[in-house]
Amino acid sequence: MNKIDFILLFDALDANPNGDPDGGNLPRIDAETGHGLVTDVCLKRKVRNYVQLTRACEPPYDIYVKEKAILNDQHDRAYKALSLDEKDASAAEQARKWMCTNFYDIRTFGAVMTTGVNCGQVRGPVQLSFARSQDPVTQLEYAVTRCAVTTQKEAIAQKGDNRTMGRKFTVPYALYMAKGVVNPFLAEQTGFGDTDLEVLKEALVHMFDFDASAARPAGSMAVRRLIFFNHDSMLGNAPAHKLYEAVEVTLKPDVLCPRSISDYDILIKTDSLPAGITVEEIPC
Repeated sequence: MNKIDFILLFDALDANPNGDPDGGNLPRIDAETGHGLVTDVCLKRKVRNYVQLTRACEPPYDIYVKEKAILNDQHDRAYKALSLDEKDASAAEQARKWMCTNFYDIRTFGAVMTTGVNCGQVRGPVQLSFARSQDPVTQLEYAVTRCAVTTQKEAIAQKGDNRTMGRKFTVPYALYMAKGVVNPFLAEQTGFGDTDLEVLKEALVHMFDFDASAARPAGSMAVRRLIFFNHDSMLGNAPAHKLYEAVEVTLKPDVLCPRSISDYDILIKTDSLPAGITVEEIPC
């Protein structure tokens, strides 16, 4: 496997792509510019969820960080499977290799597994940036009502009016760009191979297909473009930022408030790419 850089473009329509729990669950924004943000861990979570759903947590596609998982119990599995003794100096390294072999997200994104039973640390070959919107976003807030109360005490206090109030937050529309890299040297260490790469592409394309919720209604989130820059060497043929700059996203001149992907022009400037770079666009 050689070095790979990639760009992910996705949009949100009347949705909250990544609420901030410290900000009342408002959509995340850059406070200085007003651009919308989606964290890297949010995107990795969606990849994990897709792989968990489609591969049924069967090795080698089990998921280490999943809902209600007890991580130290996962570490115990490695020691039991290999009949390791915690006092053995080589045990942690053997356990680390077992964890990489069996857990897709460990050999992809890495993990710190030194809590409790020691399985070492893994630096993952696949890393993602925060996703940032192409234009400033507006955080909209809506009042919603529920025609029920939680307790009998609330029902008595409201004298039969069982409606309760709540808030919902969205951005009307935003097109986000995230940047990613696949490090071939770390891939060798974790065992991340070509088949894993294909699973990653599949997960990135479909990660919103089963992610609908009250905050992200059906059809409100979609991956629009997934562009891979494949180098012909492990060290790479160009700095990553040069390749990212080859993808030009511009708002059409007659559009004041973008409300769909059709309001943007997206151009891959292949003529500016150095020798040894192959562009692969994954169908979305």
